[in-house]
Amino acid sequence: MGIRIIKAGMMTTVQDLGRTGYQSQGFPVAGVMDVRSFQIANLLLDNPENEAVLEFSLIGPTLEFTAGTLIAITGGDFQPTINGEPAPMYKAIDIHKGDVLKFGSARTGSRGYIAFSSYLKIPVVMGSRCTNMKSSIGGFKGRKLQDGDYIGFRIKRRYLPFFLSRTLDIDEFNQEDTVLRVIMGPQDDLFGKQGIDIFLNSEYTVTSDFDRMGCRLEGPYIPRKDTADMISDGIAFGSIQVPAHGKPIILLADRQTTGGYPKIATVASVDIPWLVQRKPDHKIRFKAISVQEAQRLYLEELEELNRMRKRIHQPCREVLECRQVSRRIRRLFP
Repeated sequence: MGIRIIKAGMMTTVQDLGRTGYQSQGFPVAGVMDVRSFQIANLLLDNPENEAVLEFSLIGPTLEFTAGTLIAITGGDFQPTINGEPAPMYKAIDIHKGDVLKFGSARTGSRGYIAFSSYLKIPVVMGSRCTNMKSSIGGFKGRKLQDGDYIGFRIKRRYLPFFLSRTLDIDEFNQEDTVLRVIMGPQDDLFGKQGIDIFLNSEYTVTSDFDRMGCRLEGPYIPRKDTADMISDGIAFGSIQVPAHGKPIILLADRQTTGGYPKIATVASVDIPWLVQRKPDHKIRFKAISVQEAQRLYLEELEELNRMRKRIHQPCREVLECRQVSRRIRRLFP
């Protein structure tokens, strides 16, 4: 009862929200890159908020199901098919034993997610099921998935109420330029007015040096007041380091726990999904906002997720129409 990996794709791993509480011992948090897509996938299936999913990048996997279950696919559009027929995204899908789910290359976005109503049978390591490839812990044997791997399910769960209502609007990760909102600091004072102006008023290009650890950008040189490195300190998801070469690097899920390069700013958490769904050669600009504004945006996103949850727990129009027809029939033929 589970899934067989026929083709693993380019980078397919088991992920959840990450392994928190261990950075002081040198263990990166890891976890999903696109938290929004992860949350929506689990929401569609009424899964626990931190239930593990499969995350894949650029080229998706091909999976064979050895038991029936329900799934939800979110993130970038990898043109999914089930048994050769197009499969819907952002919708609960009923899967039968023997079905083959296949993904191609990313049409939009660069990372996709699959949630399972039967829960992946992955052991909890230090409070998380996520894969930390650098430490070879968590997930499936501490590594990315390979052809021929098999992951079982923990439970048998195929029923969900309001099944026809479990569909949401698709997040379209377009190919246009992206403006990332950032909170300046904590070491923005090391760059001076000229460095800050260049950072906030320039266009940067996503390079091919873009993985789960970080995204290196190409663009104008950002000068510093002092070329000396600073004492290492902690790094947050979305921290923007500027090394001696003056080009920003945005640190992501598999980032190191500390770093000695100054951090000019940090990407607001609500905008990280739009960053990690970029592809090489896409353009990025930065816009400074306050901590209070970032917090307001975060609360608005939580409210949006709550609205989504209420929406999928209401009967869809087709069900309501069927109920109306049933009531009319009962009136005609009491």
